[in-house]
Amino acid sequence: MSSQTQFHVREEPAQRQGQSLGANGPSRMSQFWGTHQNKRDGKGRVSIPASFRAALREGKEADQIVTVVLRASHKHPCIEAWPVEAFERLAGPVQRYDWFSDEHEDLATALYADAFPIECDKEGRILLPDMLVRHASLDGAVTFAGLGKIFQVWEPVAFERRRVDARERTRISRLTLSAEGAT
Repeated sequence: MSSQTQFHVREEPAQRQGQSLGANGPSRMSQFWGTHQNKRDGKGRVSIPASFRAALREGKEADQIVTVVLRASHKHPCIEAWPVEAFERLAGPVQRYDWFSDEHEDLATALYADAFPIECDKEGRILLPDMLVRHASLDGAVTFAGLGKIFQVWEPVAFERRRVDARERTRISRLTLSAEGAT
């Protein structure tokens, strides 16, 4: 199970990410970068790329179990993978809707009904739930795509189409980022 491309995990000060400062100064949060390809084994497990595992492990004790929340993307035919802490932060905005409103129920269903907390084994492998495998049309090989605070798991050809589409839409829309605040 080898990765195609390896990038290092970059840490950003929490203050830049809109998080509060901790008692010991700014806390740090790793980001998921790069595109990696691995294969599912005969048991349906796939190894999370080492740099992504390092980001998920950040701030945890060496013997602490690493868990990732997997969910079906409601925008693309892929699986979203969230650090538990980031996924738990979604609860606040969802709870701003009236509990008995259609909006609350629709959003909560879209976020939580297809979400699975999955523990990594000692080798950094996860078992992808069948429902999510079908959603993403996964077979043997899978592509891991870093998106900063989360990562996605794609069928490789579908991800290449998505990458080309995203680049083209960015070019046509002339989307850019300000260099302000970048160091």
